[in-house]
Amino acid sequence: MSQYTALAALIEQTVVDLKDVDQRVNELLTQAKQSSDRAYLEAAALYLHTFYSGVEQIFVEIAREVDTAVPTHESWHKAMLLQMSAEIPNVRPPVLAVETRHCLEEYRAFRHVVRNVYTFNLNPNRIAELAAMLPACYQAVQQDLAQFRQFLLSVS
Repeated sequence: MSQYTALAALIEQTVVDLKDVDQRVNELLTQAKQSSDRAYLEAAALYLHTFYSGVEQIFVEIAREVDTAVPTHESWHKAMLLQMSAEIPNVRPPVLAVETRHCLEEYRAFRHVVRNVYTFNLNPNRIAELAAMLPACYQAVQQDLAQFRQFLLSVS
């Protein structure tokens, strides 16, 4: 098994895990609306953080295994998204469509907030907004990663 085949399998499993995260966020958002209990929104915020972290981990593996260049400077999280939406001539096609990158940028920024602010200080409207956007963003990520996975398998 080549390293690209292993990476393709990792991408496939991560997409399955991300679907579970998407479903859990949806359930928490529903519970938050029904009960008006902020704890559900705060839990949803942590899952939104998990969603982006899971996507980013795949990008790190792609950058390491395929690109052989992982951003390391202070703003590496933002640079990683740009790298994944760029074609690297003679190496790989873009991993992400530009539109998918824009959607993920929202979750990258929110991940930073979650990591640096007490949960009870998070904006409940922003959590609800990102939770509502998640199914469409997940779908775009899933489609882009499926295409990239096919590329990996074709060059294995």
